[in-house]
Amino acid sequence: MSTSISRRNFIKTTSIVGTGLFLGISMKHEFDLIIRNGLIVDGTGSKPYIADIGIADDKIIAIGDLSNAEAQTTINAANNIVCPGFIDIHTHTDIELLVNNHAESKIHQGVTTEVSGNCGSSPFPFNEADAKEYSTYQNKRYGIDIYWKDLNGFFEAIEKNKTSINYATFTGHGDLRAFVVGKNNVIPSSDEMRNMQNVLRETIEMGSLGLASGLEYAPSSYGNTQELIELCKIVSKHNGVYATHMRNEDDTVIEAVDEALEICRKANVSLQISHLKSCNKSNWYKTEIFLKNIHDAYNSGLPVEADRYPYVAYGTGMSTFLPIDTRQGSTKEIVERIKGAGDQEKINDYISSRGERIGGWDRYMISYCASDKNKTWEGKTIKQCAETCGTDEVTFVRELLIEENLGAGIVGFAMDENNLHTVLKDPLVSIGSDGSAKAPYGKLSSGNPHPRFYGTHPRVLGKYCREEKLFDIQTAVKKMTSMPADKLGIKKRGVLKKNNFADVVIFNPDTVIDNATFEKPHQYPTGINYVIVNGKITIEKSKHTGAVNGQVIRHNA
Repeated sequence: MSTSISRRNFIKTTSIVGTGLFLGISMKHEFDLIIRNGLIVDGTGSKPYIADIGIADDKIIAIGDLSNAEAQTTINAANNIVCPGFIDIHTHTDIELLVNNHAESKIHQGVTTEVSGNCGSSPFPFNEADAKEYSTYQNKRYGIDIYWKDLNGFFEAIEKNKTSINYATFTGHGDLRAFVVGKNNVIPSSDEMRNMQNVLRETIEMGSLGLASGLEYAPSSYGNTQELIELCKIVSKHNGVYATHMRNEDDTVIEAVDEALEICRKANVSLQISHLKSCNKSNWYKTEIFLKNIHDAYNSGLPVEADRYPYVAYGTGMSTFLPIDTRQGSTKEIVERIKGAGDQEKINDYISSRGERIGGWDRYMISYCASDKNKTWEGKTIKQCAETCGTDEVTFVRELLIEENLGAGIVGFAMDENNLHTVLKDPLVSIGSDGSAKAPYGKLSSGNPHPRFYGTHPRVLGKYCREEKLFDIQTAVKKMTSMPADKLGIKKRGVLKKNNFADVVIFNPDTVIDNATFEKPHQYPTGINYVIVNGKITIEKSKHTGAVNGQVIRHNA
């Protein structure tokens, strides 16, 4: 992909002054940074155009012909695309920013803003005992001393440590429920319901974007539809968003979409459906059905959108191989339940069904084990692991869950490429990685994580935009910039415009591609040449500069 419009022709024909474009500017030492000669893809979906961008402090000051202007630093972006920094609308980064504040696997993709707290899980709110337990666990795992109980404390820890990317978060419904009701499958009392609403309100006032449920994961799964409606009424009053990992993404995915839409309608809340997909071959035909239901709801006035990562495999914890009631209570209680005699047939049958439904145990790969003993299984299929052990797959899964204290991770190859195309192209679907910040070195290099942690955004640009032509470049960029910014109410980001924050990505449209694979995921992409966060060059010629200029983004700030 090469630029097809010259600077002279651009200057003659452009009429984009209204978006903050200024032509023929003559300024001496006015800018800290000028990006020259780039093909601007501004994030709005508008056609690309050639121009310069002038940056001072953390803001974009001018866009246009800055050939007569000077700056302390100049980047020649000829033959490159210049676009807003990518906003990853669905991630699981939290403690990782305190372990390695460079956010390596994200910033190298061009992600300048990370949105976490998804799938019902957030590192707040905590009572005293849970805060101490969390702090002790992270100290043992990463060797860092941390302590907080609420969102303010978590944000303060990030701001004190500094980070290379901007950060925003939802309140996890599972952690909210655990804080007030506990971790068992019970209906909250009226007092507990009011308490959950009050705590949720407090976290949103502290800066949470809203509520995120993980209805396939305990204890979020124990919340019924009415509970979620009542909580989402609080979110709606604060102009927040309800993001949901739905109750099911395979056999009853259509019903799960309908539940999400019901919550949206009855709570009058903005809805974001997380990693929209239909899993297992017997359910692939349902994609067209639930997309129609979503569009019908949208066309009727419901504020519903969705996100998706560009892969046909999901990643999750192996604890999902247990029946939902088996997952009640503490980790110790669950492990004892797996060991005990009472539920063995029920647990075995459920584990066996997971292998059957996906189409065989060779479609599951072990992505993470905490213990050194079991590291050897990472990157291997469950079928391969069981054969090596000389046992059956169900027994292997049970024993690994016990040995890893439920902490093993898996990747499941359950989706269809044609369905992926359909979902990615959909105008209501933005791009979210469903990953967290990792690094190919140090404490965040452990495990064999899903390649989406390193490759999501370059893969969209390279494989699905350039190679497979699912959409044009301005649409691809919009799905990663202004769409998530608009949905989440993130102000002055997601569009290249005068007075917006200077979050900028410069990439080569002819070479950009992901390099992370399922076998070797810890690999940076190709073609992301520069990344600028709040005016500071953070990736320069594909290398991290060490800059930690990210900001915490609070709701309605």
